Amino acid sequence: MKIIQISVLIIFLAAMSTGDVHRHRKDNLLLENIPEIPVSVASRLQPYQNVRAASFRDWLPQDAGILIRTRFGESAQIHVVESPGGMRRQITFFDEPVGECKVCPDPKKAVLLLTKDTGGNEVDQIYEYNYATGAYRMLSDGETKNNAVVWSRKGDIFAFRSDERNRRDYDIYLGDLRGRKSFRCILKEGGYWYPVEFSPDDRKLLVKKYVSSDESYYYIIDLKNQKTTPIYHDTSKISYGTARWSPDMKGVYVVSDKFSDFKQLLYLDLQTGNFEILTKQITWDIGEVKISPAGTELVFTSNENGFSRLYIMDIKTRSLSRVSLPDAQIYNLAFKPDGNELAITLNRPTQPGDVYTLNLRTKKFMRWTYSEIGGLDTLSFVPPRLIHYETFDSIQGKPRSIPAYYYEPRKFKPPYPVLIECHGGPAVQEKPYFSYLFQFFLNDMGIAVIAPNIRGSTGYGREYMLLDNGYNRENSVKDIGALLDWIKKQPQLNSRRVAIGGSSYGGYMALAAMVHYGDRLACGIDMLGISNFVTFLQNTGKYRQDLRREEYGDERDPAMREFLTRISPLTSADLIKKPMFIVQGLNDPRVPASEAEQIVKAVRKNNVEVWYLLAEDEGHGFGKKSNRNFFQQAMVLFLEKYLLGKK
Repeated sequence: MKIIQISVLIIFLAAMSTGDVHRHRKDNLLLENIPEIPVSVASRLQPYQNVRAASFRDWLPQDAGILIRTRFGESAQIHVVESPGGMRRQITFFDEPVGECKVCPDPKKAVLLLTKDTGGNEVDQIYEYNYATGAYRMLSDGETKNNAVVWSRKGDIFAFRSDERNRRDYDIYLGDLRGRKSFRCILKEGGYWYPVEFSPDDRKLLVKKYVSSDESYYYIIDLKNQKTTPIYHDTSKISYGTARWSPDMKGVYVVSDKFSDFKQLLYLDLQTGNFEILTKQITWDIGEVKISPAGTELVFTSNENGFSRLYIMDIKTRSLSRVSLPDAQIYNLAFKPDGNELAITLNRPTQPGDVYTLNLRTKKFMRWTYSEIGGLDTLSFVPPRLIHYETFDSIQGKPRSIPAYYYEPRKFKPPYPVLIECHGGPAVQEKPYFSYLFQFFLNDMGIAVIAPNIRGSTGYGREYMLLDNGYNRENSVKDIGALLDWIKKQPQLNSRRVAIGGSSYGGYMALAAMVHYGDRLACGIDMLGISNFVTFLQNTGKYRQDLRREEYGDERDPAMREFLTRISPLTSADLIKKPMFIVQGLNDPRVPASEAEQIVKAVRKNNVEVWYLLAEDEGHGFGKKSNRNFFQQAMVLFLEKYLLGKK
């Protein structure tokens, strides 16, 4: 992967002295054809780009407060908040964003474990951080991927996964605060494994093997003899979500689509092998699951039409009650060690994420963080409307319906120009999180935003998620064509001014739509997108190759290779005749920078305007504020010129 990155950079730099493309550098950003950003664009965007959000990370012991992740400088770091509404005190000061943050259950140690990579390369390292003294040190080797940290109940050891053995497979390790000399591998079966939870007596470890978005399995490792056994001998493909040990260790609470098109919450009796379905009445996917320290209550979220609902279950009676909350995304659930409070992160379409706690006895909420909104008027923020549009095929004799979130400007007169925003994955779901960039498009530029959940998205059942796999890949592109048909029928929308954009798999969707529907689109934005499935599968990180082949097809098979080559945007790049903005991180291990480089060259052969932004210190996404700010400023300028037609 490093050879590919270096070669892309050499090609970029070598080309700086030749051709008609205007190339220059801005700090760690390499730019092609991107004009100087007007002061007016930067100043209009500034309040939006200063919006902050906070997410819960862990409880500190002995009522010392909570840990949150938020950004005050260049990247997201860990902060302490001692009481609801209290001041945020930053405790980590790395150049790179901090990922995981797990407090040791033993308060005498006063430590937590952090993970962090370098320049977005996803080569995560594990750090010990002493929150009493501020001292920290790396525990892992600095070269291999190490993450998915899970503390034992006592806090004497922790489990994690690492690709140290062959840089392809994730094995399971145990270790302690002595660092590498204590690390020992307890599972090396090959594949994509990670630890989930220690048993209540710390003698066993629940682990998961992930095969693909529609196939995964749980196992139990006996830590004394390292024997690994499946929790259930499944005879067909099953997808499992969250899993938690029952307090008495006689069973496992697990989320699975074993008995339904949607993921249900089940209880598996480990002795009898019998399942009990606990959420028959909820016909949506169950998400996070947590059990109270006393083992009396279980809390979980469900994903209902893209919004989270929070439920509490009495473990003894199995009775359910739903917690009344506004339409929002609810995540990072965690019981306080004494079991009296539940922490959550709550993110609404019109409010950035903040941390709240629910008192399990009084059922009262307390707000812990108040993230700044850049001086903006929150009443101007526009929530989306859930729409459905008909696509090209049918289900049970009726046209198939595609869900999408539609954001409509309030301050401008119709017909509105449109930006279609495609999510990545593809097996993820567009959910209405707060997006300051969407709000800028709506309130400053008068652009309507439509974010569809085309086939292949999660959240609508297993069958829907599998509709785009293998040879059905371009059916998802046809869903974009159907959306363009829907837009043309809406009098409030300007079907002659439609742009499309997306990141990762969404970048592929943007490129594919520009190939197939370029005559109906004004311009396209591809961030970190796949331009050629064959080269992508050959060059993506080794640990991801088999996972991606399950989704897209195996390029080593001649028939599939021919198909993947035929449908790749690079093969038909001569059909892209409208302006493109291509954005890439040099250190991206998922979609290598070569994917961007080859589509940029190919489209330019059509005498089409192509802006190209390459960030030397980023990977699969922009984690640094200055880089993100510039990219967004350039995107606004691009849309003003090629979507709105401003000179």
